[in-house]
Amino acid sequence: MSEHPRDESPDDLPLAELLERAREAQQQHRLAEGLTLAEAIWRRAGADGFVNEQAEAGKLRSFFLLRQGDLRGMLDAGQQALALLRPLGPSRSICELLRWMSLSACELGDYELGLACAHEAVQQAGELGDVRMRAVALNGMGACFERMGDPWQAERLMGEAAGMIRSEATPYERVVTLTNLCTVALGAYHLQRDGAAPEQAERTLERALELAREARPFSQQLGDRYAIALTASNFGEVLLLMDRLDEAEPLLREAQDECARVGFRLLDWRLRGTLAELMLARGDARGAWQHLQALEVEIDQAAGRAPATRSETPPSAGLVPPAEPGEAEDPVPPFIRLRLHQAAYRSAKALALLGPALVHLEQARAVERRRGVMQLMAQSQYFVSRLEAEFGGEGGACADRDPATHRDPLTGLGNRRCLEARLPPMLRAAEQDGRPLTVALIDADGLRNINERHGHDIGDRVLQELAQLLRENTRASDLALRWSGEEFLVVFPDTVADRGFEVCERIRASVSFHPWHRLAEGLDVTLSMGLASAPPYATDQLIARATAAVARAKHLGRNRVALA
Repeated sequence: MSEHPRDESPDDLPLAELLERAREAQQQHRLAEGLTLAEAIWRRAGADGFVNEQAEAGKLRSFFLLRQGDLRGMLDAGQQALALLRPLGPSRSICELLRWMSLSACELGDYELGLACAHEAVQQAGELGDVRMRAVALNGMGACFERMGDPWQAERLMGEAAGMIRSEATPYERVVTLTNLCTVALGAYHLQRDGAAPEQAERTLERALELAREARPFSQQLGDRYAIALTASNFGEVLLLMDRLDEAEPLLREAQDECARVGFRLLDWRLRGTLAELMLARGDARGAWQHLQALEVEIDQAAGRAPATRSETPPSAGLVPPAEPGEAEDPVPPFIRLRLHQAAYRSAKALALLGPALVHLEQARAVERRRGVMQLMAQSQYFVSRLEAEFGGEGGACADRDPATHRDPLTGLGNRRCLEARLPPMLRAAEQDGRPLTVALIDADGLRNINERHGHDIGDRVLQELAQLLRENTRASDLALRWSGEEFLVVFPDTVADRGFEVCERIRASVSFHPWHRLAEGLDVTLSMGLASAPPYATDQLIARATAAVARAKHLGRNRVALA
């Protein structure tokens, strides 16, 4: 503990002392104090050129803003911290920060940013060789899909993460996995209950109960106050949905008291909405209505809005539409806002306040429509890219019309003769029409070591499975070849560099997640990839630039994509 008095100005303390205090505030969830300290460290370290200290302060700022519920502020602080952390190389700090950013972005409906952060977190964890961190990162990616409205894909990823660590998991990984799976089960329950599978809904809810019950002791063992509040909240919510009200209430009250005491703002608002639902379940519509009106005042103040008139008018409670330009921004994420609208609608309807009930019903439907459109757009963007990759089946290989001398006998992909025959016409057509074209050179990291350790038969199987993964992740119009013993080359016509980078990241990730251990125990395969885009429309120059990019990817640590 520091000997300096707590009321001493941060500007009067040494930087090391400030960092010690900020870390202590993080551990004890003294959020307001911690944020003040982290902001002071950020300014002073930046002014003095202390990059490591400023980077740590950036991560601390992000943590305190996240726990306080300022998701947009957290994303801004996170981007600033990442700019300092990335040049320092892969680290647990980057993985944790990216996961926080991914969750924050998805809560706000920015699924593209959320998935990008989740993908990078998985990549960073892989580069660190940290299996537990990679499992946590996969959980973060699964959480993105849950918020995108796809709990089944989310559960698949989280199940894969759980299988990676099994008995090695600490209470932290167990809390993350079980809590996320419980959230996924709750999301699936609502979809099944209100959709085409009501008979499955009760079984899903029973699974959510098992997960919530299992997570609770691990959160208490971990001692993290947010985890304790969150697991109690989930446990209570599941019991409420099961109409086990007397069991649900103590858990919800415990979690809400902890949130109010510490300052977990968003979780507090979500819990107070759940408590309104509990009052409705007990038949206390008036209490629920007044509860939501009180919440309205608090959220109006947080948003910098003038409080609504206290009457029988509906409580906006963050239940207003998104702010117009120049207005205070709504601090409530769409998921929570929707639930508050629904609770307010049911309260007003039970009290025969038909006007307010109609307003809340319309607002709930508007939020649901906006949220549904955003989810569909995100799913479409994700799955269309996969359909592009899978369409045509044999995309990437030299087609059957090419002679056998143009195909590699081991992999079935094209060879150099195929490239010499087909790339020049593609380049000429692209140049004449002014269309983009991108070339990717792909190197299987450490294939020679694989041959030495596992034998050439396993090495050949690796090449064959890599070829198949290239087929599955490229279009019929793309040209994929075996360039040399451990190198492949893919030509992407009508593709700009950024789009080529996305496809290569997908290929790299699919190789990283591939179950190579089925070929040989301890086998792991990664790719280093280099991209070059036309112009120039010349084979030798494009391949030379792609080769240089591969060398840079390897220099930076392998298992990555680099642009020329």
